[in-house]
Amino acid sequence: MTLPKAVFIGGLVCLAGVHQASAHRLDEYLQATTVDLAREGVTLRLRLTPGVDVAGRVIPQIDRNRDGVISAAEQQAYAAQTAHSLSVTLNGKPVALQAVSASFPTLSAIKGGEGVIALQFSVPRVLQKGAYHLAYTNHGAGADTVYLVNCLQPQDSGIQVQGQKRSADQASYQLDFVVTE
Repeated sequence: MTLPKAVFIGGLVCLAGVHQASAHRLDEYLQATTVDLAREGVTLRLRLTPGVDVAGRVIPQIDRNRDGVISAAEQQAYAAQTAHSLSVTLNGKPVALQAVSASFPTLSAIKGGEGVIALQFSVPRVLQKGAYHLAYTNHGAGADTVYLVNCLQPQDSGIQVQGQKRSADQASYQLDFVVTE
């Protein structure tokens, strides 16, 4: 016995309406970093996602006056605290990070394990022709912090990634690249 086409399609529509279970971080504070190389400098983009079980430890670091609202001043303070936990060197010399942007979710999203804090820092330095070695270390926010780090493919064909090395936990990262033109 075959089902009429309308019944079959109706069944598919019903199945499509079923919501998938959403996955939320639980017991880790994920700190994912991408490195973007351009002639005018290096950009670091961090996506920080506190899990449900660690949100209670992270939220007081952000909402310092505990009023349930993340003010602009609190956002700036947390971005500065995060920048302070990062160390970056270029060809063996420490470089200062400049805050470019920060985006914070609601506290309820953070508590639910689905709130992503997006921070962007830059190392404004014109990259001249030559070889470069960038070393990056994220000192993190505690034992329950996990890390990811990767370099984006440079959009400029004159910048070529030569190699990437990471520590086992990816808290430390080394990037070799050349500027050819």
